Amino acid sequence: MKRNIFTALLLAVMALVFPFGAAASEETPLDSLVEKDSSVDAQGIIFDHLGDRYGWEVPFNHHKSIPLPIIVWGSDGLHVFSSSRVDHGAVYRDGNAEFKVAGKDSPYKGKVVEIIDGQEVKPAIDISITKNVCGVFISVLLVIWCILSVARWHKTQGMKSPRKMTGAIEFLIVFIYDGVIKSTLKTKANKFAPYLLTVFFFVLVMNLLGLIVIFPGGANLTGNIAVTLVLAIITFLVTNVFATKHYWKEVFNPEVPWWFKWPLPIMPVIEIFGIFTKPAALTVRLFANMMGGHMIVIVLTLLIFIFAAMGPAVTGTTAVVSVIFSVFMLLIDVLVSFIQAYVFTMLSTLFIAMGQEEGHHGHEEHAGDGGHGSGTPLPAAKTQSSPSANPA
Repeated sequence: MKRNIFTALLLAVMALVFPFGAAASEETPLDSLVEKDSSVDAQGIIFDHLGDRYGWEVPFNHHKSIPLPIIVWGSDGLHVFSSSRVDHGAVYRDGNAEFKVAGKDSPYKGKVVEIIDGQEVKPAIDISITKNVCGVFISVLLVIWCILSVARWHKTQGMKSPRKMTGAIEFLIVFIYDGVIKSTLKTKANKFAPYLLTVFFFVLVMNLLGLIVIFPGGANLTGNIAVTLVLAIITFLVTNVFATKHYWKEVFNPEVPWWFKWPLPIMPVIEIFGIFTKPAALTVRLFANMMGGHMIVIVLTLLIFIFAAMGPAVTGTTAVVSVIFSVFMLLIDVLVSFIQAYVFTMLSTLFIAMGQEEGHHGHEEHAGDGGHGSGTPLPAAKTQSSPSANPA
């Protein structure tokens, strides 16, 4: 049965892509994908997808887009207008001001600029609702809806186990809380669980929405380093603002031999540097993994157009292989979306746990030491390393 289903799907894919490949091999203009010299602008297509824009493009039709509001502060004040006014290089006049989206050759490429005396000038303030900003709003609403659905269920049904989508969301909540947050933060889990669970679901929803081609998906949010940087900065603030005195003591005066701290403060400098490398690692890890997955899928899809000039047979075969591998990579990206959300939450939990250390481990170890008859802890001065301590 499974073999028959797979065969039927494969035949359907071939039936769809062979005519498409034949058409692509002819002198049919592919305005959105092919340049005038009939070569595919692969770099432009990839960066157009991975980047941000002022409209939400319609799938399979790059000449149309869902308009979004543009909000800029120009030379004569505030201007609010639809992104459809400046589509495809059009110049929009609003009162005495003229605006357009800068072209490829402009230093402000892809940004709304004001034309003053024939010169492109970047507006003083640009708070437009771009595709990525709109995608963040949609992700926030979806996360709120997911969590409130679980809360609403237990408010009306008590402790009865939820089903379907609500049950899956509750499973993820319990899995992250028990497996990551509570096992790491112990008694302080309840204090930081709201933030960490919010981060997990927010990253997960953004990852999954980025894999959907049509609206409200398609925005490459976690593949945008600005988005991952903001999330990492929030973790950085939570870690250091709520950190204990012992944490800061270990940063500026770590328990190491004195020659690592004086006359050159080697270890304090390393510890301070480590405070900032943690959010950097969070930023780059999530950004690079998600952007790489999107690039692989786009490149596999572009193989159809790259081989379009080699005839219908080659194009059709390439199309079948590209579609199969693209679907496979999308399935892998779904798994990666969960993994990256889990890893981001786990690392955030570990960093926060480092800032919650109280410094009692040494006393607990000495209290349980059976090597001393009375079991009485040794004085702190003798348990720590010092230049005069005898290694024997």
